[in-house]
Amino acid sequence: MKRILLSAILSMSLLGFTQTSLTYEKPPVFSECESEAIDQLKACFNYTLKSYIYDNFNVPNIVSEESYNGDIQILFEVDNKGEFKVIYADAIYDELKEEARRVFDLLPKVEPASYNGKPTFVQYSIVIAIPLTKPVRELEKTDEVKLSHKDSLNATLSNEFDAIADQLKPYEKLEYTSQLNIPFTHSYYARFDDEMNAIGTNSHTAAKPFVYSDVNRYYDIESEKESLAKDTDTWFGRKLFNEHLVEVQGKDYWFTVDPILDLQVGRDGEADFSSTWNNTRGIFVQGGLGDKFNFSASVYESQGRFAEYFNQYAESIRASGPDPALIPGRGIAKRFKDNSYDYPVAEAYLSYTPSKFFNIQFGHGKNFIGDGYRSLLQSDVASPYPFLKTNIKFWKIKYTSTWMSLRDVRGEVIEDKTFRTKYMANHYLSWNVSKRLNIGLFESVMWQNSNDRGFDLNYLNPIIFFRAIEFQTGQGNGNAILGLSSKYKLNNKFNLYGQFLVDEFSISDITGGEKSWKNKLGFQIGTKYFNAFEVDNLLLQAEYNQVRPYTYAHNTIVLNYAHNNQPMAHLWGANFRELVLIGRYNYKRWFADAKFIIGQRGFDFNTDEDSFNYGGDIYGDEDFRVGDTNIKIGQGNKTNSFMTELQAGYLLNPTTNLKVFTNIIFRDFNPEAITASTMDSNTLWFSIGVRTDLFNWYNDF
Repeated sequence: MKRILLSAILSMSLLGFTQTSLTYEKPPVFSECESEAIDQLKACFNYTLKSYIYDNFNVPNIVSEESYNGDIQILFEVDNKGEFKVIYADAIYDELKEEARRVFDLLPKVEPASYNGKPTFVQYSIVIAIPLTKPVRELEKTDEVKLSHKDSLNATLSNEFDAIADQLKPYEKLEYTSQLNIPFTHSYYARFDDEMNAIGTNSHTAAKPFVYSDVNRYYDIESEKESLAKDTDTWFGRKLFNEHLVEVQGKDYWFTVDPILDLQVGRDGEADFSSTWNNTRGIFVQGGLGDKFNFSASVYESQGRFAEYFNQYAESIRASGPDPALIPGRGIAKRFKDNSYDYPVAEAYLSYTPSKFFNIQFGHGKNFIGDGYRSLLQSDVASPYPFLKTNIKFWKIKYTSTWMSLRDVRGEVIEDKTFRTKYMANHYLSWNVSKRLNIGLFESVMWQNSNDRGFDLNYLNPIIFFRAIEFQTGQGNGNAILGLSSKYKLNNKFNLYGQFLVDEFSISDITGGEKSWKNKLGFQIGTKYFNAFEVDNLLLQAEYNQVRPYTYAHNTIVLNYAHNNQPMAHLWGANFRELVLIGRYNYKRWFADAKFIIGQRGFDFNTDEDSFNYGGDIYGDEDFRVGDTNIKIGQGNKTNSFMTELQAGYLLNPTTNLKVFTNIIFRDFNPEAITASTMDSNTLWFSIGVRTDLFNWYNDF
């Protein structure tokens, strides 16, 4: 069986040998071939190599004595220095394998293969017929040999693999011009934020994740990653530092496969247990079929134990049932050992682009709308969910529509022993008014699966206003939210951005000055400073967020703006004000991030003496609100918090975004009253690890 499989692999030969790395434009060149035309170099290499083998190969005595007719199959490489090395040899006699290795050791050094003018490593396979036959030099187009296996299965396999080999091409890194999403992390998007925000660019930067083809117009990701490539001679070195683990491209398809890692250990000075840790292993696959269809999938298997405040929050939002926690941003977790969690996650999507104006995606993942670190409209802090998304781009307009299936996992709303399903749809219209000004209009609606309503087809209309649909179908059946976003480019170094959110409001109450509970509003204002203080790749960002009490909640509490017990907008829910200061810097493969968050929040007391809803918990029942007027941000159990997160590290592989890092978090959390759900905390959490950075971790609860 081993010999059959090896024969099938090696018999992909079109020229007597097969290139298996598929990463070159110009083949290796013997000195005898230097005067040949470029289109004859491959034929000359083939002929010269065969001639050298024929002239130097000594058939072992045992082979001659037994009148053996067969072959030797050899897998070899020519490195970027032009030196030959046998990787694997297979033959019926060990003496034949040893002789083949000896002959290859005698081969002279050649000019190495090159890709885009740079020396590169290539692999080939060759079949040496026994008895030896003198090679004949033919033109490239006819220089074709076939294996002469008597075994019919081997012959069938050879023909099949020959057909596949006809389609294989050098891997051209098509991902960077595809309709695949660039995995959304704030730290990586900061690398090209200034190019996307230059004055005069017709880019739309709020709806995330971006697709490669959109970013490629303003920032050459392929060139950036190639500039970071290390000069390494080995296959292992290339895969660790420069390339995808698997890279395959054919006539009408391509795909890559990579491992996913998030391995870290740390220490929480406040916790009783000795250490924190995370152990994530997974696989990441992406590819394309034709020029209009792309796909991506990432599957994670994880176990971990985090800082005490993180664990407490994870257990406070746990789903109904035996599972002890819900890992923020990831999903439901089972108990692992005594005080740790097991939390598998899978994300995937299909991307189809029938025209340059239109893209549609269907999958399981997250989305984000905004130019800031936070979003008051739609963020990526919740667990992944099923979604259908369309993007339409023309003129100065980008129109994004997203339909989502969400879950309420609380015990009190479970039906037939299953979690409650609800649906959400939103529209986001981004308009580049001028070279400097962008305005975005947002609307969203949440509705539930009640009265056999299921997925309401009324909301499939990608243009109609959701508020009108809500009135037509009954106000109790939907929760609509409106939003406005804007961005202004002061120059190529500074821009201003903001969001304004309207969940519900009463004009009479606003003008009356009574601060009604009905005025469910929020706003964001921020600024970015690119290449700050003339330091290349230094980004400074300041952002202020504020959301009034009871925003995102609803009188039908299933219809709150949340999924899996996590907000679909700001991580803190409502009833807060917050200042975020961020600095990000990268130099070649080195990076450093600093984040400072100062906030004030209002929590419920949740005691027998005071069971009022103060408006911070978006799952809270509005019927138990503390009052109708004089509603202020920070009311209830007022809590001041301060958090610093510092991270620095080294990018091991720019292609896969694999990095080693160290992370330090200091968190000071001071509620006015200590309750079962709101406890005083002073945390210093230190971690080191290696991570494939494909999504945002939010530790700032």
